[in-house]
Amino acid sequence: MKYLLLLLFMSLGAAVGAQDSSYTESPIVLETATGKIYGTLTLPHSGGAVPVVLFIAGSGPTDRNGNNNMGLKTNCTLQLAHALAAAKIASVRYDKRGVAESVGAAKSEASLRFDDYIADARAWMDLLRKDSHFSKLVVAGHSEGSLIGMIATPGHADKFISLAGAGTSADTILKTQLQKLPQNLYETAVKTIDSLKRGDEVKDVNPNLQQLFRPSIQPYLISWFKYDPQTEIKKLKIPVLIIQGTKDLQITVADAQKLKTAQPKSTLVIIGNMNHVLKNIPGEQAENMQSYSNPELPVNDTLVHTIIDYIKK
Repeated sequence: MKYLLLLLFMSLGAAVGAQDSSYTESPIVLETATGKIYGTLTLPHSGGAVPVVLFIAGSGPTDRNGNNNMGLKTNCTLQLAHALAAAKIASVRYDKRGVAESVGAAKSEASLRFDDYIADARAWMDLLRKDSHFSKLVVAGHSEGSLIGMIATPGHADKFISLAGAGTSADTILKTQLQKLPQNLYETAVKTIDSLKRGDEVKDVNPNLQQLFRPSIQPYLISWFKYDPQTEIKKLKIPVLIIQGTKDLQITVADAQKLKTAQPKSTLVIIGNMNHVLKNIPGEQAENMQSYSNPELPVNDTLVHTIIDYIKK
């Protein structure tokens, strides 16, 4: 698949989104065989080449800024990009194929594969590495984007950051999430997951599990289940930073520790009171949940300084 990256550097007055005088934001378009993938380049004003971070968003219809149309409104990636720009670090964040402005690049559900997201991420990396504006390329994958990034990164980037990345494969996570089902239904779900893990589609899906395992989504699940983050992170020969918050309701500190064990040379940073969308939560679960719809709440300050120090080290 051939990709063409079009970097459209716009004047400060026409730049996208709110910004200050220390950086400029410009649209970036990655052309793929199935359509255009749209993103934003945040470029600090500098006299020379600067590091650039490629952000890879998490699961579902999450856009380049860390938001979606299902109630998630955090601006976490946008906030990170602006914080890094103030430290003279560039970044690129993009809407995954089929999401937000990149909806035109969507494939049908039956033809979409997890590997499509990996190929897209790798294409961004390859083009950014060739750009003279950038001194080095750092990949930062959030949640599911952590797995996408660590698979795509070998041979394509200089450093890797896992932000709230899972420590086990998706089939294992799904089994854990489904444990509250009635016992008979849970056992059926496990058999279905195990079949997909082996690469075998399931023709007769229990009607109560149709939404999860409908025939059209099974090829995608098969392509996703085959990847184990502990296996993939072992393959990285570049510096790796693993960041995990203690208030994360989706990914645990144990996940981060599994990644650290799999990649002993990595740096593990546990941030107290940080949740899954990278916000500081001194309170309890109610405050945590409210943060998912509060785009004004800033990202965790320790997170920002940790990433800046790691990139500039």
